Amino acid sequence: MRSSGVSSQWVMRWRYEMAAKATRHGIWRLRGGGFFVRVRVTDPRTGKENQLTRVLKGEAVALRDALRVQDQLRSEARDHLAGRRSLPLWSEYAASLFEAKVTEGKLKSGKSRERWGNTLARLVPAFGRFRVDELRYADLVGWRDQVAIWIRNGMPSMRKQDAGKNRLVKLSPVTANGWISILKVICTAMTKHYELQRDPGRAIEYLAVPRIYTREQPNSLAPAQVGAFLDKMKERYPQHYAMTFLGFAIGARPSTLRPLRRRGPEPDVLWDDSAILLRRSNPLRQEIVDQTKTALDQEIPLPAAVMRVLRKHADTLPPGPMADSDLLFPAITGGMRTRSVLDKPFRRVLKTLGWKVRLTPKAMRRTFQDLAREAEVHDFVARAISGHATERMQRHYSTAQREEMRTAVGKVISLATARTERARPARGRA
Repeated sequence: MRSSGVSSQWVMRWRYEMAAKATRHGIWRLRGGGFFVRVRVTDPRTGKENQLTRVLKGEAVALRDALRVQDQLRSEARDHLAGRRSLPLWSEYAASLFEAKVTEGKLKSGKSRERWGNTLARLVPAFGRFRVDELRYADLVGWRDQVAIWIRNGMPSMRKQDAGKNRLVKLSPVTANGWISILKVICTAMTKHYELQRDPGRAIEYLAVPRIYTREQPNSLAPAQVGAFLDKMKERYPQHYAMTFLGFAIGARPSTLRPLRRRGPEPDVLWDDSAILLRRSNPLRQEIVDQTKTALDQEIPLPAAVMRVLRKHADTLPPGPMADSDLLFPAITGGMRTRSVLDKPFRRVLKTLGWKVRLTPKAMRRTFQDLAREAEVHDFVARAISGHATERMQRHYSTAQREEMRTAVGKVISLATARTERARPARGRA
């Protein structure tokens, strides 16, 4: 006759001698003390069942210990199926994102890579110690408040020569907003990558930027001033005259003018067709990116006056590296001109003319828009020449001239007066 303790009979299962009947679901008592714990979790994507087990030996092991271990195993199994792993530090993720963007070609120019590198040098000390899921909006706001203080009082220098000197340098709000922009990109990417509940950088606001262009300093020339400026440039700096002339004529960026080639396998100046191709840029040192800033290739037909200036410039390049170079505007070494090559000539020409304005090479692009309006060039054609992708950017680079506005107000008054004059006789006849 069987005893009433059938449930306590021992059997061999999973290489352990244990009770034939489970004490709790997934938990069996071991002979000699302890418990065998098992959990089973089904992968929702494949329908496959996965199981994890753990053995707890010893007479001192209680059932509550087995239940706690069972909960841990169940959590581990679910995390495993979800593909979870320990989340990285913010600094690690930011560095990997930077590397991925370079590898994928999203940061093509050396200038873009340099900007990201300099920005991470500022962001990592502030946020690098956090794991990506630990970063909070409050952390970002605290850092932004510190940046605002730096803008007002000066920022600690990170230059090697200033190490240990506690030297403060000026920080521009535009530079600080560039940091915030990259910070937002990193936070948005990590939120998507790790499916975090919220993006800590989404609500962070940009800093206020003072007006860049004012009535006194519009960084553009009035159409009536361009001729005098070009004449003085030709007189003082004939080597830069053609580049400046072309910049005002088509509103191209200096970074797009520097890599132009007058000859070679793929010339950008089409001498026989009287046209120029804008399809490369020079953002940093001698690096050439095989596309413009807007990623648009442009073919611009040029009038005879512009072609004459370019031909004379090419024909009079000094013998040696400059004449041997394929570039239209080579440096004296035959390579690329520096980014600041026009800065000093612009300042000295202005001083010679006695004009109390500040003018950078970007003024060529801004002035082109004003010249195009003066010449009554249709907006669509002006954008096609300058390469502006939107009306907003075209307006950003435009400066409404006083006479334009005076004439516009006059036309409005003329229309209003004309309607009033037409209405008066009608009331008189009534």
